[in-house]
Amino acid sequence: MPTATPDREAPPTVARWQRELADAIRDPVELCRVLGLDPALAVAGGRAAESFPLLVPRSFAARMRVGDPSDPLLLQVLPQATENSPTAGYSADPLDEAASLAAPGLVRKYAGRGLLLVTGGCAVNCRYCFRREFPYAASGATRRGVAEGLAAIAADESLTEVILSGGDPLLVDDGFLADLVSRLDAIPHLRRLRIHTRLPVVLPTRVTAGLVDVLRSSRLARVIVLHANHAAELDESVGDAIRGLAAAPAIVLNQAVLLAGVNDSADVLRALSERLVELGVVPYYLHLLDRVRGAAHFDVPEPLAIELHRQLRDSLPGYAVPRLVREVPGEPAKVWMA
Repeated sequence: MPTATPDREAPPTVARWQRELADAIRDPVELCRVLGLDPALAVAGGRAAESFPLLVPRSFAARMRVGDPSDPLLLQVLPQATENSPTAGYSADPLDEAASLAAPGLVRKYAGRGLLLVTGGCAVNCRYCFRREFPYAASGATRRGVAEGLAAIAADESLTEVILSGGDPLLVDDGFLADLVSRLDAIPHLRRLRIHTRLPVVLPTRVTAGLVDVLRSSRLARVIVLHANHAAELDESVGDAIRGLAAAPAIVLNQAVLLAGVNDSADVLRALSERLVELGVVPYYLHLLDRVRGAAHFDVPEPLAIELHRQLRDSLPGYAVPRLVREVPGEPAKVWMA
């Protein structure tokens, strides 16, 4: 039987989430138009958008309030002129991750755990991202780097847990992810697989039947750590995605970042925790801002953060109160602030 020539091969199937990502909003002016906002808002952040482009799926933009320039979801993604203002104490690598690379694509910071950089891409560009300037290609967040990282994991019997990160590891397709999970399954000293991802929140169609099957097939205990900062992010489509992940089964947690103008009030944080619990998600961490260059306008002073956390403890059951933490380079674990 003759081998099929390339031009006769069937085109690869493009999943719905991939089509939605291809159609994501990349122009600040378009985002302002969609939301009925003054285009001057887009112009003001022009230089910031050049160095760190806007990227937001339309389904996420649809959860923003029309005509409101202070919408908490909009503030997370719209480039701001203040991003170009140098601020003392803020740098391109606030967590000193360059010093934590144990092998291409493999970050080692905490005992027993290795963080595998699967890709440098995301489905949304959050303006406060601590890896907004991270040199992904040079650090091994490539197919070749993943292979070298896997070899390093296999050689280190002190590792019991692998954390898939990036960028966002769910940006790779189900086929690549299935192969990766299969290779991790074959490493006998591994016990847990953790995936840190924002895709089920900003692009919930990413939680496909294929993805759930990949998770379900693994021998490893599965932990999915989502990233949502405000209850308005968690609409019913996100709820469906979360229920799909939980059915794998997987433990589903959430980590939020405390952001000025977005969620720096006890009422907003309480609503976030209550919505997460409604969806079966455990509020895990509330992070103080990582001091990455361009994000200083999001900073919430530590005394206010501690007071907000106290108010959460006073008004919510313990399982609904996230730990208030800061990540400090060189520390053996997250530093608990309260």
